[in-house]
Order: sequence, then structure tokens, then C-alpha cells
Amino acid sequence: MATTPIRIALIAHDGRKRAMVALATEFSAFLQQCTLCATGTTGQRLQDEVGLTVERLLSGPLGGDLQIGARLSVGSLDAVVFLRDPMTAQPHEPDINALVRACDVHDVPCATNVAGARLLLRQLWHPSQQQP
Repeated sequence: MATTPIRIALIAHDGRKRAMVALATEFSAFLQQCTLCATGTTGQRLQDEVGLTVERLLSGPLGGDLQIGARLSVGSLDAVVFLRDPMTAQPHEPDINALVRACDVHDVPCATNVAGARLLLRQLWHPSQQQP
């Protein structure tokens, strides 16, 4: 019986894109089995540098965060990895907050740093290995 691929959104602020590429490289065997979407430049880098198939949405400041939030609200995503740069002010901070809030409202796991993303991706990749 075929299973539906896990649907994951990948987002990274400019200062965290290198970390996203490294994370995606680490989990590329798993991510290749998933349906991925990403904001503009992040998606392009994941395609070019990791070789993943990624649906590229708008960049975050141009509405990409809102596009992902809309997908969350209709149940079209299973998880979000959003590597935020907490040390740099973002001009579209309200959109970022709305996206994280949408994850909370719709009970979709959201990792905002590399450590949390590794835990989330490991669990999605090997759910049967969860410890009681």
C-alpha cells in the first residue's frame, strides 16, 4: 500500500540559508521522499546545492510566508522548518509571526532552529524508532 509523501515547508532567513543547505544535505535521503515547498531563494539554493525537487514560492518579504501560512490553514502541510535569524530585524516580521501562529493554531510542528529541525526530521523519517 502506497503512503502519501510527507509535506514539508522549508524557510530560512538570509543569515540562516547556509545552515538550511547543510541541514537539507544531512537529511537529503529523507527529503527526496517528501513533497517540499520553500520560499524563493531558499528553494533555489536547495535545488541547486542539494539537488532536491522543491516547489518555489515567493520570497518571504514578497508574500512567501503568507503563501505557506495559507497552506497550513487548509491542511496542506505536515511540518515546517523555519530557520529564523533572531539577531536581524526582518521587515516582514508580522508575516513571520502569523506563520508561526498558524503552525500553533493548526497543530503543525514547526522547528525554528537547527537542533529542533534535526529532532523533527529524524522523527518524521523514523517514526517507529521513537522512545516511550
